[in-house]
Amino acid sequence: MTRNPVTVTVAYHVIPGRETDFHSWGWAALRAGSQQPGFLGGGVLADGEAEWHVLYRFDSEDSAQNWENSITRAQWEARTQGFARETGRRSVQGSKAWFDSQTTTPAASAAPRPPSKWKLWFVNMSAVFPPVLLFNLTVLPYLGGLNPLIRTLLLCLCVTALVTWILMPRLQRFFKKWLYPPLQALRGRHKRRTA
Repeated sequence: MTRNPVTVTVAYHVIPGRETDFHSWGWAALRAGSQQPGFLGGGVLADGEAEWHVLYRFDSEDSAQNWENSITRAQWEARTQGFARETGRRSVQGSKAWFDSQTTTPAASAAPRPPSKWKLWFVNMSAVFPPVLLFNLTVLPYLGGLNPLIRTLLLCLCVTALVTWILMPRLQRFFKKWLYPPLQALRGRHKRRTA
């Protein structure tokens, strides 16, 4: 293998509802490309609703150009008619250049935006209210003779422990799709495509 592999990313706009067709086409085209000398690997990536990328890597510029100019690739490209169209192409030599270029552009795979404040408030209230109510109804009547500072400290210790280790982890898992819908939708599409 040479020290200067080439990574090519081809962006496509996919017609809504035809994502499965594109996904199948992309992997089939990559299988065809894997027969080409110098092929190192590739993948099909989703970036948003209709933006997709087919990524492939060859061991040299010559190998990549041979694939780009091949009749086989042209035939595969013609099969996208009706469900996708190419919107851009990018070729990068060497691994370091690829990763450097990714850090200088806004990351498409940035961390998901935090949930809105009212959703966080709702989940927190769902975790805090039940143990506070339960503690007030069952334990506090027996602690009426204690100093209010100690009673409040006991309430905070018990409720905080319940919320931190028992309730919040379960509520976060339960409300994950509601708190982070774009992330869940992307993961769901990915699972359906890879299945």
